[in-house]
Amino acid sequence: MKVAFLTSGGIAPCLSSSIGRLSENYLNNYPDAEIIGYLNGYKGLLMGNSISFPKSLVNNTDKFHQFGGSPIGNSRVKLTNIEDCIDKGYIQKGEIPLEVAAAQLVRDGVTILHTIGGDDTNTTAADLSNYLKENNYNLTVVGLPKTVDNDVFPIYQTLGAWTAAEQGAIFFENIANENTTSDRQLIIHEVMGRHCGWLTAATALEYRNRLDNFNFIPEIGLRREKWEVHSIFIPEKEIDFDSECERLNKIMDKYDCVNVFLSEGAGLETIVKETEKEGGKVLRDAFGHVRLDDLNPGQWFAKKLAEKLKANKVLVQKSGYFGRSSKSNKKDLDLIFAVADKAVESAVNKISGVVGWDEDDNNNLNCIDFNRIKGGKPFDITQEWYTNMMNEIHDIK
Repeated sequence: MKVAFLTSGGIAPCLSSSIGRLSENYLNNYPDAEIIGYLNGYKGLLMGNSISFPKSLVNNTDKFHQFGGSPIGNSRVKLTNIEDCIDKGYIQKGEIPLEVAAAQLVRDGVTILHTIGGDDTNTTAADLSNYLKENNYNLTVVGLPKTVDNDVFPIYQTLGAWTAAEQGAIFFENIANENTTSDRQLIIHEVMGRHCGWLTAATALEYRNRLDNFNFIPEIGLRREKWEVHSIFIPEKEIDFDSECERLNKIMDKYDCVNVFLSEGAGLETIVKETEKEGGKVLRDAFGHVRLDDLNPGQWFAKKLAEKLKANKVLVQKSGYFGRSSKSNKKDLDLIFAVADKAVESAVNKISGVVGWDEDDNNNLNCIDFNRIKGGKPFDITQEWYTNMMNEIHDIK
């Protein structure tokens, strides 16, 4: 048995712990297994760059849980984007990435591949598995679902998302104090989430829960309302902009500040259209996704809101890199351990797929067939915790 690990896409607060738990399983239960890790995701696989996991790690796997990021590195590589792989020097002209990657797995003698990533990472792994089977090489591929966006069908909770929400709340706990530096201040907290507003909403919930532990001093103006979340913009919720600004203006007049939690994907289509109409260039990554850091939705909203709210100072702060690079919290660790254990069990039994709580099966922990995995799952805004939070926010007077 030769096992390979691969982490791909953006980082999330689960990668190091996932590698640690997978290693613990194999080293303790299958001591004859050989383990390698491909460096920097599919880039390392294409270029044949890997490291061995020595047997001496058997008593040290708990150390992985100290770290965020990935011990074997990440990259954003789409194996079906041949031109991009050639341009970046991962393959030679005339080569096909899928064939190059498959050939490397064969040369390395890998029989089990664990991919830790989002829907693109894991569906690409499925393509590799199918290609090799068609060429009489059996490779079992078992993915672990990583994304802070929590937007993978049909998985209820992706690894790392809970931690990212908690860390985003901690981040804004400090940023919110900036509202004491100026009158009529607008603070926009931009949160990751291209198509899904779950992380933005969950971060707001975590932050508001943390406010419950503060001892405010309303006698001198240190009132909870100044530190509150005053508005949440997410892709799934259409907002009457003029009406919302009218409401926020009253908050600005009374508390001298407005705090907005903004999902980076909110209003994306409008921003892209306006940018292109004005002659600006919208850059995209290898997967065809708009490069949101370059588009800068937070600044776009800041300009629009500042004018409407007559803000004297505007601050846009992004918690994305702070949150996604954290080590796993306890809640995520429990989920990671359960998913990793199931992933090893499935791999040993030659069952390929992605392990997660299956929404189509009462949220049972299953190894879900790759054909059922896809991204872009929207956040369900009818959930009670979200509707209750929004009602409380809109009741701020």
